[in-house]
Amino acid sequence: MRVLVVNAGSSSLKLAVVDGAGAVVDRTTLERWEGSGRAPLETYLETCGPLDAVGHRVVHGGPRHLASVRIDQGVVDYLESISDLAPLHNSRAVTGIRDVGVLLPGLPAVAAFDTAFHANLPAAAATYALPREWNDRFGLRRYGFHGLSHSYAVRRGAELATRDIADLRVITCHLGAGCSLTASRGGAAVDTTMGFTPLEGLAMQTRSGSIDPGLLLWLQQHGGIDVQELSAALEHDSGLRGLSGTSGDFRDVLAGVDSDDSDCRLALDVYVHRIVRAVGAMAASAGGLDLLVFTGGIGEHAPRLRSAVAARLGHLGVVVDDEANSRTTADGDITRAGARSSTVVVTAGEELEIARETTRLVEP
Repeated sequence: MRVLVVNAGSSSLKLAVVDGAGAVVDRTTLERWEGSGRAPLETYLETCGPLDAVGHRVVHGGPRHLASVRIDQGVVDYLESISDLAPLHNSRAVTGIRDVGVLLPGLPAVAAFDTAFHANLPAAAATYALPREWNDRFGLRRYGFHGLSHSYAVRRGAELATRDIADLRVITCHLGAGCSLTASRGGAAVDTTMGFTPLEGLAMQTRSGSIDPGLLLWLQQHGGIDVQELSAALEHDSGLRGLSGTSGDFRDVLAGVDSDDSDCRLALDVYVHRIVRAVGAMAASAGGLDLLVFTGGIGEHAPRLRSAVAARLGHLGVVVDDEANSRTTADGDITRAGARSSTVVVTAGEELEIARETTRLVEP
């Protein structure tokens, strides 16, 4: 089965074709997609070869969709109704679903949700300590994100470490522009760092991560910061960017560190500290640590970061082989011989995970 994987971003449309063997055989990105109509998409579909199904990445499934689902009009209507839960993503995913549906009428389509892997978190991990009337009325809970990446990374990481996933306590570190950690036991998520929105948890490229809510209230009540300014700062001007004064790109931060920039050094130290602290929390939720997985753009391509994190996790049995770590930027085991916990690098596989889910739901 050949599956077209559609990932609608803020300004671009990423397309990939995954064949029946689970390999990406074609990949392209359509820039400035929403403003250019369907013509570029139609051109690509005319040249990408035969297709059997379409899988769409959708960031938020809301409280209704706890797993991937075949798309029909009811699904589209529901995704539109919860666009406020992921305003930068869900509306664009719906546009992608509609555009592809017009150009490929009758082809079965599946929505694969980034929130699905965390949908069955234990209640203690998913519940906010807020008035239960609020939780019930507004559907407040910790949804978790990057689930497609975490789900793939757990399985692929176990394969690389040659460990049986059924008994494995895994912490997956998805580190890119957005960052999150997930703790899994036996292949099922038991905790994660992101929550109701992708703002909770680790410091990120431009996002703040977790902040004392009292601090945010103080800024509004006494600092004269209104909701719009606060939202923009937390999403776009915080994290590595806010601390370092750079773009927030991890490579720019490292360059600043190498130039003895004290702001970049602090940004890196905060970033590493948040990851290490979160790994400790995730290990507690999983009941220990057997496998640590790095994935995402930074997780795959920043051996200095992996080394810095691992150096502070020896108490959890994490020790990396310096030579293997320095040369690994794709799937690979970087564990030092004799370490109690395995450490691996996994090439991000959201496309493969979406294709896998699509095939599962479409094949008879």
